[in-house]
Amino acid sequence: MSNRLMSNRLMSQATEPAAKALTATITTPIGPFTVITVQRPDSPGPVVLASGWTDRVDELSALISPRLRPETVRLVDAIDGVTDVATAYHEGDLASIDDVAVEQVSGPFMMQAWKVLRTVPAGGPISYTGFAESCGSPTAVRAAASACARNAAALFVPCHRVLRGDGSLGGFRYGLPAKAWLLDHEAGSPA
Repeated sequence: MSNRLMSNRLMSQATEPAAKALTATITTPIGPFTVITVQRPDSPGPVVLASGWTDRVDELSALISPRLRPETVRLVDAIDGVTDVATAYHEGDLASIDDVAVEQVSGPFMMQAWKVLRTVPAGGPISYTGFAESCGSPTAVRAAASACARNAAALFVPCHRVLRGDGSLGGFRYGLPAKAWLLDHEAGSPA
């Protein structure tokens, strides 16, 4: 089973809290990038519970569903299969993030929306309206925007690839300069 399929399966069956988790922070061109991961018995590698451009583990932990939130989080220097992949992405290997397993839980629309976000190609951002249509609910534009806002696994579930209908950036938890850098990076523009 590919990691992409594994990540979709994990996202749809996530119910088990993570008793132990690891966290690591790397340096990127747009600031520190931190991940919180857990190892699941049925996953060949670490599973991302939360990630984003911050060095505040407590802020990321708060984004994790209480059903999955780890009891403890241990700081490590690196997490094989995740921090190296995030570094590769920031250095130009845009597809490196595609197969990292992610685990999030919510209602059916959010789960579908997060799966759809993983299919939006680098360099091909879509509008919130187009995103809602891709989720199978063309009138659910606000719900689609909410899925982006509630996404705990930034980068690996690339919510930064969704724009307003007029092409403007809209919002982004880690700031509009970070979102602009990511979109320029994926478009091949100098950052």
